[in-house]
Amino acid sequence: MNCEIEFLPVGEGEKAGDCIVVRYGEEHDYHLMVVDGGTLETGDALIEHIRQEFPAVTVIEHVVLTHADADHASGLRKLFGQFHVRHVWMHVPWLMAPQALHLFADKGMTAPQLARRLRDEYDILSELVTLAEVHGTMVHQPFEGTRIGPFMVLNPSEYAYAHLLPQFERTPEPDQAALEAARMWLGKARRKSFLRRALDAVNWTFETYQFETLRDGQTTSASNESSVVLYAECDERRVLLTGDAGVEALTWACHAAERRGLRLGAFHFVQIPHHGSRNNVGPTVLNRLIGPATPEQQPRSFFAFASSPKDSAKHPRKVVLNAFHRRGANVVAAQGEKKVFWGGFAPRTRYGPLNTVPLSAIVEQYDG
Repeated sequence: MNCEIEFLPVGEGEKAGDCIVVRYGEEHDYHLMVVDGGTLETGDALIEHIRQEFPAVTVIEHVVLTHADADHASGLRKLFGQFHVRHVWMHVPWLMAPQALHLFADKGMTAPQLARRLRDEYDILSELVTLAEVHGTMVHQPFEGTRIGPFMVLNPSEYAYAHLLPQFERTPEPDQAALEAARMWLGKARRKSFLRRALDAVNWTFETYQFETLRDGQTTSASNESSVVLYAECDERRVLLTGDAGVEALTWACHAAERRGLRLGAFHFVQIPHHGSRNNVGPTVLNRLIGPATPEQQPRSFFAFASSPKDSAKHPRKVVLNAFHRRGANVVAAQGEKKVFWGGFAPRTRYGPLNTVPLSAIVEQYDG
């Protein structure tokens, strides 16, 4: 089986998002799968793209929403009515109210009350579920071990999602003590101010192939940690899609892969998490997930794509691209352009050669 991974542009400047078209099967017998849909504008571009590149396609076999953020969810609404979508895979927060209720601070709240609050707050997700119902699309929750086309879900487990949900930005206050008792409290990762980080001045430092400055201990939001992580083995090609997963999610994905006897560190394609943010990866989890640094002269063994927007000063971080480079990757930054890992399918004439990013001698310096 071939497995083609195609990144479509989402956003400009610091407004990033994901929109990925996966084609799997054989050259003249394949299915399409959409992973995230970016913004509403991206949704229009996604429809045009599928019609142009795959004019015979009327059915999208699977649509996967990795997590609840609007820059991943919004555009998916445009697909309904334009194609027959057979399956939608998304976490539905209000369906998790019974499992998560005890993890919220308000002990007088009932599960139905929590469910109503969650459905009202997550209006885009609610609209997606309603559209699926109207158009006869089956809705499934993608928890660890679920099969979606050629992929297996490695993150999140149902347990992890229930414990992350109270820590999302748009949910009622969590019961911190209950989460700490379950060792699932993310602490400062929960409600970081993106605005403050966006206004931070960037200072620079030096790196070499042998000298890495990427740090462990960085944090991202609980919503990002709930991202669906997808693993596929298509004949001899191993593929990993990560959404906006952070260190916790990637570590849980490693646990899941090892429990299930899936091989890590031998990928042919890896999505660099969260558009290349340094808050989502560290040396330790990368060593476990994709392998340690390789000798500098050793040939590159896989492709790593960052779905970065056009004209962004923050995404992807050079220190992150370097980390993937020294671990054996041909590194590709989308930067507002369509990028494709052909995965065994014949290249299409509209696409030129794939340009890779070299190791950077100057990278972003951490504060403090």
